[in-house]
Amino acid sequence: MSQPSYRAAIVGTGAIATAHARAVAASGGRARLVAAIDVDPDRATAFAETWQVPRVHTELAEVLREGEVDLVHLCTPPQSHAPLAIVCLEAGVTALVEKPPTLSLAEFDALLEAERHSTAHVATVLQHRFGAGALRLRRLADAGELGRPLLATCATQWYRDEAYYGVPWRGTWESEGGGPTMGHGIHQFDLLLAVLGPWREVTAVAARRARSVDTEDVSMALVTFESGAVATVVNSVVSPRQTSELRFDYERATVEVEHLYGYTDDDWTVTPAPGHDAVAGLWSKDHSDVPSGHDGWFAAVLDALDGGQAPPVTAGDARRTMEFIAALYASAFTGERVRAGEVSADFARRMDGTGTPWEKVRNA
Repeated sequence: MSQPSYRAAIVGTGAIATAHARAVAASGGRARLVAAIDVDPDRATAFAETWQVPRVHTELAEVLREGEVDLVHLCTPPQSHAPLAIVCLEAGVTALVEKPPTLSLAEFDALLEAERHSTAHVATVLQHRFGAGALRLRRLADAGELGRPLLATCATQWYRDEAYYGVPWRGTWESEGGGPTMGHGIHQFDLLLAVLGPWREVTAVAARRARSVDTEDVSMALVTFESGAVATVVNSVVSPRQTSELRFDYERATVEVEHLYGYTDDDWTVTPAPGHDAVAGLWSKDHSDVPSGHDGWFAAVLDALDGGQAPPVTAGDARRTMEFIAALYASAFTGERVRAGEVSADFARRMDGTGTPWEKVRNA
């Protein structure tokens, strides 16, 4: 029996849409783009010509009414993610949502409720989970080959200048939902959470150090996991030497990756603990030069759909990451340690909760 070919539409034809179009093109015919949608018809037309998309629209509703689409890739600014995803779910169409999937934890719960009443699914694009190195690490850890996880460090230290924030929706709680904690570091610490499992509590700080934005431009957190492992998480958009780093210290080895926006196996290193040299051999099996990115994530989505399953990253997976973000902000802005399941209503509704320290100073 031949594999199905899923009909896909892309909403929002800006820069990130190119990664989605490439992933569809790389699927080997398992999916095909049938519509490009953008409020700017000229931009949508140019995108459609580049990627040989047959139809151009200015509204998602037009495409859903026609009933000729199976998947919708949401590549719009964050404030529109949840409303558009809910419209897709109501139409029985699976929504593939760029990060962050929603502006708040409460909005994410509304998305979960919409999924419960739909035959379709919603999945968040957190593509670093699907690179060969991450998959290998999770496989070895789950098999007990690395021993207990003890300590981890996670750093997203990027640089975004003032011109970057000239785009109106960037740098505000109302339209972006947060700063680098929400929109930049999410890739690295989502992988941290995917590897180490359920987190238990967070103690954090967040600050606005250099950018003229409403949100933070740096944050740091100390995290304890249910396994007992502890981790540090750093998120920044003010760091001239840019890097994305993860380090996992297990009983039998240290496993590290340093990259920027995507990794290959060459970016990973393994340092066995004394007496555990066999770990290096286990790691070196099945070496891959394929970079992490949207291609691997989308292939995993198609595999799940072929099997009648919810595509990764599931709504439940993404909710754990969104709750972590809300807890980090709640701890940073209240000075309190926040446990999983105990994010207050204020910070569930808005990531800035009752207000940031710098906003309170300005209004004093």
